[in-house]
Formats: sequence, structure tokens, C-alpha cells
Amino acid sequence: MSGLDRQPAPLEHERPGPGAPRRAVLMLEDGRSFAGEAFGSVGEAFGEAVFSTGMTGYQETITDPSYHRQIVIMTAPHIGNTGVNDTDYESERIQVSGFVVRDPSRIASNWRAQRTLDEELENAGVVGISGLDTRALTRHLRERGAMRCGISSADTDLDSLLERVQASPGMVGADLAPEVSTAEPYVVEARSGLPVYRVAALDLGIKRNTPLSMAELGCEVHVLPARSTAADLLALAPDGVFLSNGPGDPASADYAVETLTGVLDAGVPVFGICFGNQVLARTLGFETYKLTYGHRGINQPVADTRSGRIAVTSHNHGFAVRAPLTGLSDTPYGRVAVSHVALNDDVVEGLTCLDVPAFSVQFHPEAAPGPHDAQGLFDRFCGLMAANRQMRGDG
Repeated sequence: MSGLDRQPAPLEHERPGPGAPRRAVLMLEDGRSFAGEAFGSVGEAFGEAVFSTGMTGYQETITDPSYHRQIVIMTAPHIGNTGVNDTDYESERIQVSGFVVRDPSRIASNWRAQRTLDEELENAGVVGISGLDTRALTRHLRERGAMRCGISSADTDLDSLLERVQASPGMVGADLAPEVSTAEPYVVEARSGLPVYRVAALDLGIKRNTPLSMAELGCEVHVLPARSTAADLLALAPDGVFLSNGPGDPASADYAVETLTGVLDAGVPVFGICFGNQVLARTLGFETYKLTYGHRGINQPVADTRSGRIAVTSHNHGFAVRAPLTGLSDTPYGRVAVSHVALNDDVVEGLTCLDVPAFSVQFHPEAAPGPHDAQGLFDRFCGLMAANRQMRGDG
């Protein structure tokens, strides 16, 4: 099937008569379409089509704010067998625009399950599609790149659906962090009782497990809205500032760059992940660019350029930092080195500032479903705050 074929493949298990599955269609912006069955809510959804290679952790995936305005295709064929529960949400709601699976589990068979995945999507009004060839769809996106997409189980006319897909917004230039950020500041208390460090976290689409990971290390985490200023963060007298993950194009987040500029000028330690890595990069003067199909999944190998240690890490990013992989770069804040590199494609996966207390990584050290190879980065952040405190003579 060519990329411009207009007739979707037939359903593999299509059955006529009462009780037949409701037909659904997935349409890509280049005209490639796939037939399937309605899964979750009936209706239509639009977003950027991306694929995730994780075999587990689908509940964390669909509730991750970084997937806002994206339609996620799971490459693992069998999804939903452990159901969903109220504990594993990474935000207050399902964040994906649509969800695509090959073979959804008919039942939820886990002692923690409270509902099935299908029920959860339907209750949330999230449109999905199942029964299609997700391997062919993934191969197409790997060859052509992530693109706009639509799922419809309401109007499956191909010409009409393609027209609506091509009229939908793209991801380049999209400023989405404020759409998923907290509206009001809140505090996650340190799990050790009296806090050892106070952290001001800029919520660009933060996952729930991120402040919890820092709280386990004795941090009192103050989470602030995406458009908070440097003055807002510094008014908390923080030991460190954390920049979270989030959706959208980092080139659109000039407000976050302005905020971080004030924080770096104040000499406060900084740690950023994912979108936060890209914000730090732009503040240092590096460019960001859109990857062809991005990194999404919990099985991404990354090398530490200093130690040579390889970690299997969790990723969710469609944009990346452009910086020299070797040597040092001169920036407005001194020398900067690339600290981590993706082993699959040599994408920059981390930055370390040598003359100011700041570092960042493109992957997720807080990954709830795993892997946990990178959790030590939170200890590194605590060490940076401790060193800065000693240098100031505060402790």
C-alpha cells in the first residue's frame, strides 16, 4: 500500500449483523488511512500521530501531560490487560487526544485494576481505535515522520476526514505548556518530615511522580504555573529550581526562557528534564529542532559521555537540542558540555553547565513504570543544592 492509497484495509474481524463492532477510521495527513473498530469513546479526535514503544505503563502514558494534543499509537500489540486504577495517574485526567491499539484486552486481570482501559477512555470522552495494523502504521511514521492525524467513528467518509485532518493545527510553533500546567501553586511536602531542601518547580506539564521523587529525598516541592516569573520562583527562597517536562514546541516558550534567565542570574541551582532540558538549552543559546518521529517509550538507551555508563531510560519528546556532541561550548553562562547522548541516533540527551550550577536531561528519571536506571539524577540535584548552600555559607 502506498502512502497515498485512499481505501483503508478491511477489518480483520468484521462481522455483520447485531453486535458488530462500530467501524472507525484513522487518517494521516498524507492521505494514508487505516480501518479499525471504535475503542473508548465514539466520536472523532485530531492530533499529532506518534508511537510509543513501551510494552507496559500505558496508564502513565495516556495521563502524561507531555502527550497533550497527540494521538498515541502503542507498538506493543496487546494493551489493557492490567486495566486502570486511580493511583497510577500522572495527572488529573487522560491527556492524549486519541489512543490507538492493535489488540485491546477483553478483560482487566490485575488485583489493582478498578476499571478496564476501554471504560476509562469512554468515561473520559477520549476517542480510540483498535483492530488495525499498528506495525504498518508505525513503519509509515518512521519513514514519513510524525504528522497530523484524525480518528473518527462518527463520520468515516475518507475525503471529509482528510480535509479536517489537514485543517487541524500542527505541533511546530504550538505553545501548549500553559494549557496543561497547574492554575494555582501547590506544595508537595517532604516525606522525611522536616524538609532538607526547598525546590521551586516550574510546571510545564509536570508528572505527579516527579515531585514525589524529590519529596522522597527530603525536598519540599513548590509547584508553580508555567508562566510564573523568576521573581515568583525566587520569592520562595528556593535551594533549587526544577523545570519539568511538557508538551509543545520549546521555541514557543519564550516566557520560560525569560524566567530561567533570571534564575541563572541569581545563581540558584537548576535541574531540567525533557521540555525543561530544551528550555535550559535555549536559555544558554542553543537551538531546538523537531525530530522526524521522536523518542517515546521506556526502552531508550542513553550514554553518559563522562563515565561511559549506559542507562535504559524513559522518553517522550518530539523536539531535541542542537549542540556539539564533543568538546565544550561557550555560552552566556560559561562552558557547557553535552552530558548524555542517545545511542540509537546520537541525539543530545543532556547538558551540564560547568560554570553555573545547572544541568538537564532529555529523558525521565522519575519514570513510574520503569526503568529506574536514571533515578540517581535527583540525588545529583540534591548534591548540587547542598554544594551551593555550602558555598554561600548557609549550611
